Amino acid sequence: MTKLSAAHEAAVTDRDRLAGSAYNTDRDLAARQSLYQWQTPRYDLPGIVAEQLSGFHGRVVDIGCGNGKFLQRLREDRPDLALFGMDIAPGILAGVPGPVAVADATRLPLATASVDAALALHMLYHVPDIPQAVRELSRVVVSDGLVITSTNSDRDKTELDDLWQRAAGDVLGTGRGPDRISLSARFTLEKAPAFLGEEFGRVETIELPGTITVHDPDPVIAHMASYRAWADQHDVPFEETIERARRILVDHIAQLGAFEVTCLGGILICRR
Repeated sequence: MTKLSAAHEAAVTDRDRLAGSAYNTDRDLAARQSLYQWQTPRYDLPGIVAEQLSGFHGRVVDIGCGNGKFLQRLREDRPDLALFGMDIAPGILAGVPGPVAVADATRLPLATASVDAALALHMLYHVPDIPQAVRELSRVVVSDGLVITSTNSDRDKTELDDLWQRAAGDVLGTGRGPDRISLSARFTLEKAPAFLGEEFGRVETIELPGTITVHDPDPVIAHMASYRAWADQHDVPFEETIERARRILVDHIAQLGAFEVTCLGGILICRR
């Protein structure tokens, strides 16, 4: 995948864009999450996180908790834990049962060694200063505590990148269009251990490969459209490209019966 330009990198980490557009509600995040309904094998990510926390008690903070998907599951499975969520976007927190707080991952409003475990799931790539966020995770967790992060591989969903470039090229009349912006490129599954290893002596990666198979274009189009907050960064008319991608998918599914997307995400378990 092509390296993000400085403008793209700034857009992925811009607080006003994140809080005011990308995550002001959970509409776009939910669209990205929902695509995994069609993945084989199906992974119960909240369940995996709950399992990793099985030996831990006390306080657990979910930093960048988004729409609270993981908090909700943990509250069901682990009512003994003192759970609280933090996110940079007040709007998305509106639907998350408390306690929650608006907070910046690089300046956590938590005392040193005040939590037993911290979650930072699919969010560190949005932080402008990733090493500082990792230092904050290390600071707030007790010495024998646990930090769980997650992200995608740089090889994740390459079929969607190809679909975008083909659709954008058709719209522009250039054959193959510019790259689709990648949210996770700054903190991929391949890059994450180096970042995390600066503070944690043990970093275990659990890879979660799979294939999404759809027989209808709608889930894929909803996923691609969920990047609308970065429409100005795609160097192509966004809505026209989305509509062209839909027509390409309709033809593809009519000919082959399905459209497949290869996924590779993962969870990183960090201990001192």
